Amino acid sequence: MQDLYEDAWTLIELGIEEQDASVVGEAEDFTRHFIDGYDNLRTATLLSGEYDGSNAIVTLHSGAGGTESCDWVAMLLRMYSKWAEKRGYTFEILDILDGEEAGIKSVTFQINGENAFGYVRSEKGVHRLVRISPFDSSGRRHTSFASCDVMPELDDNADIDINPEELRVDTYRSGGAGGQHVNKTESAIRITHLPTGVVVQCQNERSQFQNRDRAMKMLKAKLYALRQEEQLSKLQGIRGEVKDIAWGSQIRSYVFHPYNMVKDHRTNAETGNVQQVMDGGLDIFINAFLVWDHQRQNSQ
Repeated sequence: MQDLYEDAWTLIELGIEEQDASVVGEAEDFTRHFIDGYDNLRTATLLSGEYDGSNAIVTLHSGAGGTESCDWVAMLLRMYSKWAEKRGYTFEILDILDGEEAGIKSVTFQINGENAFGYVRSEKGVHRLVRISPFDSSGRRHTSFASCDVMPELDDNADIDINPEELRVDTYRSGGAGGQHVNKTESAIRITHLPTGVVVQCQNERSQFQNRDRAMKMLKAKLYALRQEEQLSKLQGIRGEVKDIAWGSQIRSYVFHPYNMVKDHRTNAETGNVQQVMDGGLDIFINAFLVWDHQRQNSQ
């Protein structure tokens, strides 16, 4: 960063000294790269959570709105895959259930890369879409909702104990809904944690054993997230807080009509370039969330 900063200033000073306007474009490129790199570096310093450096397991569920909401889940899935691609992360679908008419009813995927969970945890909550429905012949405006749950992939050393006797394991074929996305010939796994009712399933891997192993990792992550939420609830009770910051709260609105805007309701970060956001341009919201979350935690 220091070298890039000095190179940019050297180029700017040279252009001024020589009165050479031809270096303006190159100087702007240097400066833009420096600013982008600085913003990313500053944001990375805020990733101090215990599992911020981990891979992220993300689950999207369609909400109220039927086919509209299923289509919205498909749009969000594409958005996150594009964001992961821009970051140089790998993206893999673990489980998917197609909508009855169109779109996706639910999907679980994993984003692998350094600090993936630290960044993607900003997306946890309800995402709201407002647009003219392509499924409505009358061209009316519709509002759709989808929930996003984000968990870190935990390593084997994580302090989460699971009693095998408290598990119900079901196997099923990965054909049917979602079948075009996965291998139809292999067995999928569904695991239910009986004490909590938490259910995870995986149909992406090539063998039943691999699916079971991946599902157990997902279960461990979900139980960890559940424990964190319980601890947060206790702290809120002690402090007498009434503000709902748990899973399920609406965090962001994506408005396609009657105007174009994406706005985060926690940080007030917003942009009018909806298409850029849907193509994976999420850093404006992720960076704003990390700053907001850091300030919020310090104030507590």
